[in-house]
Amino acid sequence: MKFVTIRQTALIDASPAEVYEAYVDPKKHAAFTGSAATGTPRMGCKFTAWDGYIMGKYVKLEKGKKIVHEWTTTEWPAGYPPSIIELTLKAKGKKTELVMVHSKAPAEQAEDYAQGWRDWYWEPLKKYFADA
Repeated sequence: MKFVTIRQTALIDASPAEVYEAYVDPKKHAAFTGSAATGTPRMGCKFTAWDGYIMGKYVKLEKGKKIVHEWTTTEWPAGYPPSIIELTLKAKGKKTELVMVHSKAPAEQAEDYAQGWRDWYWEPLKKYFADA
Protein backbone atom coordinates (compact mmCIF):
# COMPACT_ATOMS: atom_id res chain seq x y z
CA MET A 1 0.00 0.00 0.00
CA LYS A 2 1.32 3.40 -0.99
CA PHE A 3 -0.12 6.60 0.44
CA VAL A 4 0.10 10.26 -0.52
CA THR A 5 -0.81 13.46 1.32
CA ILE A 6 -2.68 16.09 -0.68
CA ARG A 7 -2.46 19.70 0.54
CA GLN A 8 -4.59 22.49 -0.87
CA THR A 9 -5.63 26.01 0.05
CA ALA A 10 -8.71 27.89 -1.12
CA LEU A 11 -9.91 31.42 -0.39
CA ILE A 12 -13.69 31.50 0.04
CA ASP A 13 -15.74 34.72 0.09
CA ALA A 14 -17.62 33.87 3.31
CA SER A 15 -16.97 33.71 7.04
CA PRO A 16 -15.35 30.61 8.61
CA ALA A 17 -18.69 29.83 10.30
CA GLU A 18 -20.51 29.93 6.94
CA VAL A 19 -17.91 27.73 5.22
CA TYR A 20 -18.03 25.28 8.13
CA GLU A 21 -21.83 25.03 7.94
CA ALA A 22 -21.82 24.62 4.16
CA TYR A 23 -19.45 21.67 4.48
CA VAL A 24 -21.07 19.81 7.40
CA ASP A 25 -24.78 20.58 6.91
CA PRO A 26 -26.12 17.95 4.46
CA LYS A 27 -28.65 20.34 2.86
CA LYS A 28 -26.07 23.09 2.32
CA HIS A 29 -23.48 20.54 1.18
CA ALA A 30 -25.96 19.25 -1.41
CA ALA A 31 -26.76 22.82 -2.46
CA PHE A 32 -23.16 23.67 -3.37
CA THR A 33 -22.19 20.26 -4.80
CA GLY A 34 -25.45 19.54 -6.62
CA SER A 35 -25.53 15.99 -5.20
CA ALA A 36 -27.23 14.37 -2.23
CA ALA A 37 -25.47 14.33 1.16
CA THR A 38 -26.47 12.76 4.48
CA GLY A 39 -25.26 12.81 8.06
CA THR A 40 -25.21 14.66 11.33
CA PRO A 41 -22.28 16.93 12.14
CA ARG A 42 -21.28 15.30 15.44
CA MET A 43 -18.09 13.50 16.35
CA GLY A 44 -18.39 9.79 15.61
CA CYS A 45 -21.33 10.24 13.23
CA LYS A 46 -21.18 8.90 9.70
CA PHE A 47 -21.95 10.89 6.57
CA THR A 48 -22.18 10.49 2.80
CA ALA A 49 -21.74 12.93 -0.08
CA TRP A 50 -22.08 12.89 -3.85
CA ASP A 51 -25.06 10.49 -3.84
CA GLY A 52 -23.14 7.99 -1.71
CA TYR A 53 -19.89 8.07 -3.71
CA ILE A 54 -18.11 9.51 -0.63
CA MET A 55 -18.48 7.99 2.84
CA GLY A 56 -16.90 9.03 6.10
CA LYS A 57 -17.07 9.57 9.82
CA TYR A 58 -16.47 12.77 11.77
CA VAL A 59 -13.42 12.54 14.05
CA LYS A 60 -13.13 16.14 15.31
CA LEU A 61 -15.33 19.19 14.88
CA GLU A 62 -14.61 22.75 16.06
CA LYS A 63 -17.38 25.03 14.84
CA GLY A 64 -16.07 27.57 12.38
CA LYS A 65 -12.46 26.39 12.84
CA LYS A 66 -11.72 22.77 12.05
CA ILE A 67 -13.26 19.64 10.53
CA VAL A 68 -11.48 16.29 10.69
CA HIS A 69 -13.06 13.18 9.22
CA GLU A 70 -12.36 9.78 7.76
CA TRP A 71 -12.97 9.55 4.00
CA THR A 72 -13.36 6.82 1.39
CA THR A 73 -15.12 6.46 -1.95
CA THR A 74 -16.94 3.67 -3.76
CA GLU A 75 -13.74 3.30 -5.84
CA TRP A 76 -11.51 2.77 -2.79
CA PRO A 77 -8.85 0.08 -3.27
CA ALA A 78 -9.61 -3.14 -1.40
CA GLY A 79 -7.82 -3.43 1.93
CA TYR A 80 -6.88 0.26 2.22
CA PRO A 81 -7.80 2.06 5.45
CA PRO A 82 -9.85 5.26 5.25
CA SER A 83 -7.94 8.44 4.51
CA ILE A 84 -8.13 11.46 6.81
CA ILE A 85 -9.34 14.90 5.74
CA GLU A 86 -8.42 17.88 7.92
CA LEU A 87 -9.93 21.25 7.05
CA THR A 88 -8.71 24.32 8.91
CA LEU A 89 -10.70 27.54 8.51
CA LYS A 90 -9.18 30.96 9.23
CA ALA A 91 -10.62 34.42 8.70
CA LYS A 92 -8.71 36.51 6.16
CA GLY A 93 -10.50 39.85 6.27
CA LYS A 94 -14.09 39.09 5.22
CA LYS A 95 -13.04 35.82 3.57
CA THR A 96 -12.01 32.38 4.78
CA GLU A 97 -8.74 30.67 4.06
CA LEU A 98 -9.53 26.97 3.89
CA VAL A 99 -6.50 24.70 4.27
CA MET A 100 -7.12 21.05 3.42
CA VAL A 101 -4.77 18.19 4.27
CA HIS A 102 -5.92 14.86 2.83
CA SER A 103 -3.62 12.24 4.33
CA LYS A 104 -3.40 8.51 3.62
CA ALA A 105 -4.84 8.90 0.11
CA PRO A 106 -4.12 5.86 -2.07
CA ALA A 107 -1.17 6.85 -4.28
CA GLU A 108 -2.72 5.46 -7.46
CA GLN A 109 -5.81 7.66 -7.00
CA ALA A 110 -4.22 10.78 -5.48
CA GLU A 111 -3.97 12.80 -8.70
CA ASP A 112 -7.68 12.28 -9.44
CA TYR A 113 -8.67 13.18 -5.88
CA ALA A 114 -6.47 16.29 -5.89
CA GLN A 115 -8.18 17.52 -9.05
CA GLY A 116 -11.57 16.44 -7.73
CA TRP A 117 -11.21 18.61 -4.61
CA ARG A 118 -10.56 21.63 -6.83
CA ASP A 119 -13.27 20.91 -9.41
CA TRP A 120 -16.02 19.47 -7.19
CA TYR A 121 -15.46 21.29 -3.89
CA TRP A 122 -13.47 24.51 -3.85
CA GLU A 123 -14.76 26.00 -7.11
CA PRO A 124 -18.44 25.12 -6.41
CA LEU A 125 -18.06 26.40 -2.83
CA LYS A 126 -16.71 29.72 -4.14
CA LYS A 127 -19.61 29.95 -6.60
CA TYR A 128 -22.16 29.01 -3.89
CA PHE A 129 -21.13 32.00 -1.79
CA ALA A 130 -20.69 34.34 -4.78
CA ASP A 131 -24.27 33.60 -5.83
CA ALA A 132 -25.68 33.91 -2.28
